[in-house]
Parts: sequence; C-alpha cells; structure tokens
Amino acid sequence: MKRIRLTIAQLNPTLGDFEGNVRKAKLALEQAHALQSDLLLIPELFIPGYPPEDLAFRLSFLKANRKALEEFVESTANKKVVSIVGFMDFDEDLYNAAAVVYDGQVKGVYRKIFLPNYSVFDEKRYFRAGDRLLMLKFGSAKVGVTICEDIWSPAEPLTSLVSGLGTQLVVNISASPYWVGKPRFRESYVSMKAYEYHVAIAYCNMVGGQDEIVFDGSSFVCDANGQLLARSKSFEEDLLTVDVDLDENLRVNLTEPRRRYTYVENSPVEVLQFDEPKQKKQHLTPSIAHPHTREQEMFMALVTGLRDYVRKNGFTKVVLGLSGGMDSSLVAAIAVEALGAENVKGVLMPSMYTSRESIEDASLLAENLGIETFTIPINKVYEGYLQALASVFSNMPSDTTEENIQARIRGNYLMALSNKFGWLVLTTGNKSELATGYCTLYGDTAGGFAVIKDVYKTDVYRIARWYNDWKGREIIPQRVFVKPPTAELRPNQTDQEKLPPYEVLDGILRLYIDEGLDAQEIVQKGYDASVVEKVLRMIHASEYKRRQAPIGTKISVRAFGKDWRMPMTNKFREII
Repeated sequence: MKRIRLTIAQLNPTLGDFEGNVRKAKLALEQAHALQSDLLLIPELFIPGYPPEDLAFRLSFLKANRKALEEFVESTANKKVVSIVGFMDFDEDLYNAAAVVYDGQVKGVYRKIFLPNYSVFDEKRYFRAGDRLLMLKFGSAKVGVTICEDIWSPAEPLTSLVSGLGTQLVVNISASPYWVGKPRFRESYVSMKAYEYHVAIAYCNMVGGQDEIVFDGSSFVCDANGQLLARSKSFEEDLLTVDVDLDENLRVNLTEPRRRYTYVENSPVEVLQFDEPKQKKQHLTPSIAHPHTREQEMFMALVTGLRDYVRKNGFTKVVLGLSGGMDSSLVAAIAVEALGAENVKGVLMPSMYTSRESIEDASLLAENLGIETFTIPINKVYEGYLQALASVFSNMPSDTTEENIQARIRGNYLMALSNKFGWLVLTTGNKSELATGYCTLYGDTAGGFAVIKDVYKTDVYRIARWYNDWKGREIIPQRVFVKPPTAELRPNQTDQEKLPPYEVLDGILRLYIDEGLDAQEIVQKGYDASVVEKVLRMIHASEYKRRQAPIGTKISVRAFGKDWRMPMTNKFREII
C-alpha cells in the first residue's frame, strides 16, 4: 500500500517576529521528525507573518524574511522530513511563495499563481503571480503544491496538477481569514474539489489574530472520495498528523474514470524527486476535532482576535466601561476568556440618569467574572461642562449635545486610566450601532480595540445566551437579557426611540452591508420602505464616524474596515 505520512503545523505567527516564527517552525519540524512524517506543511507566508501589507515595500523587511528562512533551512539538516513553508521570495519582483526544504537545502520554490484582490485581500498590490507548477515525487507518489487562492480557483492549477500530471495528493498552505460559517464552507468546498478531481487534498491554515483579521485554523485532510480523514482544532495552534493512502486515488479513478477524458494543455512544471516513503510500522489513527456551533465559533473568534491583538502589541491588561447593558457585559466576558480576570479592569461611571438596576447588574457581572472594578461618577464633571458652556449656548434647549458630553466624559476617564496605567481601552459598541451612527465620536468610540464592532446586536444576545449556557451558570445577569437596551443619557431613554427594533434593523443591515442588496431589493424582501430609507440614510451619514473608530475583529463576510471602502464625500443616494 502506497502511503505518505503528512504533518500539518497549524501555527500562529506574529508579523515581523522572525525569530519567534522560526522558533515555532523548528519545533514543528522536530515533532514531525519524531513522528516519522514524510511531509510537513507550515502556513502561507508564515516566516514573515500575514498579511505584511506595506512592510512588503521595505527591502530590509524582505531581507530579514530571507535570513529567517535560511535559519529554518539550516535546522532541517539530517531531518528526513520534506518541509513546505510560506515566505516572500524576491528577485526582480516579489512573490508569495512556498519553499520546499529538505536536509539543510531549499530544493525548490513554488510561487503562488492566483493572487486574491477582494475583501481583505490586496495581494496584487504587493506580489507578482507565479507561472510554474510544482510537483514533488516521493518515488512514484506525486504531490502537487499550491498556496491558498490556488485551491479556490475554478479550474487551474488543479486541472493541470491532477488531470494533466496525475498528482495523487495536493497540499495547500493557506492564510484564510475567518468569517461566520467559513470553516464549514471551506471544508465543504475543498472536499467537493477532492471528489471532483479524485485527489486527496491536505489543507494547512494559519491560526491567530492580526489586527482586525482572525484566522481560525480548522486545517483538514480529505481523501480522493472527498471524505474527511482528519481535522485540526479551531482557533488554537495544533499539530495534525495523518497517513494518506494514495492507492485510494486509483481505486476511485477505476470506478469513476472521468479524468481520462479531461483535456489539459501542457503547463510549465518543476518536478522535485525524493525517496520513496518508508513503510511505517504503525498506522496512525487520525484525529477529527469537533466543529464549533455558530455562537461558539463567533465567541472563540472574538476571543482569539482580542487575545492576539493585546499580546502581540505588548499590552497585558485592558479596561472597559461597565454600563450594566448587554454590550459591555459580553465584551467583559470575552476579555476575561482571552486574558484572564486578573488582566481585565471594569469602570462604572454613573450619572444622574443611571438606574439602580444598571449599577447592580454591572456590579454583579464583575463579581461573577472576578474582575476588579472602579466607580468614577461623572455628575460633577458634567455639571462643570454645562456651566462652562452656559454663556455660549445662551439658554438653548437641551438636545443630543448634552447627551454626547456625558459619553465623552466617560471616554475621557477611560483614556486617562489607559495613560496612567498602560491599560488598553476596549470599546463596547456593536455593528448595528456603528452602522447607523448610534454612538458618540470621541465618547463611547474612544479606545484602542473595538471587540464586537462586527457583531450585530441580535447576535450579541445570541452569543451571550450561549456563553451563560457554556459556563453552566448565570454570569451575565438575567435582567440584562430582558431590560430594554438604553444609553441612559437622559430620562427614560431607550435605543428604539431612534432605531427600529433590532430584529428589523439587523435584517436590513445584513441585506445591505453583508449581501450587497440595494434599497428596492430590501423592500421586496418584506421590509417597510420608510424604515429602509431611514436606515440607509443613517448608514450614509455615519461614514465619518466609522473612519475614526478603532479597529476590531472581523467575523462577518463584510466588516467595516478593509471590506468597506465607502467615500465620505458622496451625494449618491438609492431611490426606493
């Protein structure tokens, strides 16, 4: 039986930390060697970290990337494992590349052919596309090498690798960002590719957070029938080793021989020859990690994004305002899960409009989470603002100006604590608020990281309910789930005075932002035309706020940030 033992190193790099990234790659190599693996996969652009963005224009960065690769190459001497590791290759231009390393030498380099330039991707800004296929031969066993987007292309390079060259295993090193449902979608898509081409596929994905992007890992291997052989854990580093039966390809092709009739033009290909894989005494039982539920998946993505942003940027502790509402409650829970209760500080900042219930709920939440809190009232400072502005306002009636002053005092308090103690300020606004501008610039938007900025309000509640169930007790107080959402900036205020019910609002926002429907199409879905018009008007009017809001973890198909590049100066309006 023809088998190849494959190890997928699902690792979390830090952009620009060449020493740390190489250390992780070396450890994975040692483990793969101990397991007698024939092939080791390390994610796309792992050596420099991904995405490097405009660091890719710095020649010093490119040289450091090459030096780090050389250090890893040296460590492979006397290790009988072929390693495929992502790095940036350059000569007259720059390439997103994979180095094939064996026994202290770079045996070959594959340059990514298909460069994504959509959503958060901007690879055509930085890289030139490769133009040659790469195939590894372990005796008679054929392994094709691809990088990320190559596997998502409708035909090539799989058609040439499999139908043209007879590849029995395709490996893909990737840095595939997360959005809700992406792990299942990705696995389903690639498994169907495996079945369509009758080829085993091993998918090695990056894990961890980089600014607003989070990578879920969820690496996997499927056979020539498209059946799952093994799956890594999600949102954590993992080492997955599996024996892939390459004879399975022949059995499948004999019963379903459609590959015989596929016409393939000759594509330029480099072939690297290695020894036949040695037969292993013991066949490994592959591990298949259980997939997360939707709410668990979102929660772990938010935890991963926050944890890595804090740690990779040199922070240890965070601080946030606790209002007794759902948003700040969930953010506090995420922060504790990501960093530990000892590294999370909560601040109660009551005003004359803050209800007793809000103070009780915020205090109970903090007690349940085990975090330290401070109470800093805003009343006197607020009164001072009003007195200072009295002559200028000339007895004008109160409006949102006075409400926003309160929010900005609170933002000022939090930033003062950040300056004094070095704590990172977490903002607590959700995507529904940010979309409609239901937030105060330099107030509740003031901070360093917006944890749930890409989470709609209705999902905030769903995740919170799941979190309490997961913990097996009521950490977020029950009253927080049932009381009407309110900013408490004036008497008897509720969110629904200015916003449609969140179920309606989020439905419209999802259709407009995530799915790209226009106003008329949204109305045809059953939404009231006047409500749709109001919501879209709020979205357009709030672009300047979103541009100045802190970054936060992307978990949706289209998040505000790199996904959303709308001009602020813009007279276009859709007509219903």
